[in-house]
Amino acid sequence: MNVIQAVILGLVQGLGEFLPISSSAHLVLLPWFFRWPDPGLTFDVALHLGTLIAVILYFWRDLLELVVCGLFQPRSRDGRLFYYLLVASVPGALFGYLLEDQAATVFRSPLLIAATLTLMGLGLWWADRAGRKSRSMDEITLMDGIIVGLSQALAIIPGVSRSGITMSAGLLTGMRRETAARFSFLMSVPIIAGAALLQLKDLTTAAVNTPFILGVVTSAVVGFLAIKFMLRYLRHGSYLLFTWYRILLALLVVMVFYWRR
Repeated sequence: MNVIQAVILGLVQGLGEFLPISSSAHLVLLPWFFRWPDPGLTFDVALHLGTLIAVILYFWRDLLELVVCGLFQPRSRDGRLFYYLLVASVPGALFGYLLEDQAATVFRSPLLIAATLTLMGLGLWWADRAGRKSRSMDEITLMDGIIVGLSQALAIIPGVSRSGITMSAGLLTGMRRETAARFSFLMSVPIIAGAALLQLKDLTTAAVNTPFILGVVTSAVVGFLAIKFMLRYLRHGSYLLFTWYRILLALLVVMVFYWRR
């Protein structure tokens, strides 16, 4: 892993984690396109740490208030939301644990990724069209958390996109675009933190080198900017832009796959 590759992968992770385009798909496809070596576990840790830093820095006030209210005022709006977010994180963590081997092998097929990019892109467009887009963060219920949490479990498959499928589920429950995105981003904290902590146990101090540090910094900075962009964009914009991007990327994957045969 050289410095340029580290910066590019950090950029891709920062964008893909918070835009509904699937960071895991891009992290599989980019080395596949350019025939780069597998960055390995060490760099995966770096990328997860970067996006975790990004979402904590952006939402630190919200997160602090949620934790305080969850512990001391559980019946308040933020107290209830804190527990809804915890409940929503359970299915994704469980599926990630049970399907860890498949995620590292069969789910990394370029053609499978092309299919999930396309299907989820169309699903995102449909959810944006079908959703009422009327409910705010104050109106989120436990059932919303369960529905969005169950959808997050499918994000173990590259191309689905954790943010994309949770935003889609949020839209289908009637959330506004910005509300669905905010709830999705807050949900990412426990799931990203859990993934990073599981991998940190195998990390050695010798592995923390220049590419590792650059990966963390790039992923954090770009992730922070991606969150800011997404929340502003969704005040007036739709998800159609991301649907077209996913479909075009899927077509490119299929073309390259059959060209190389």
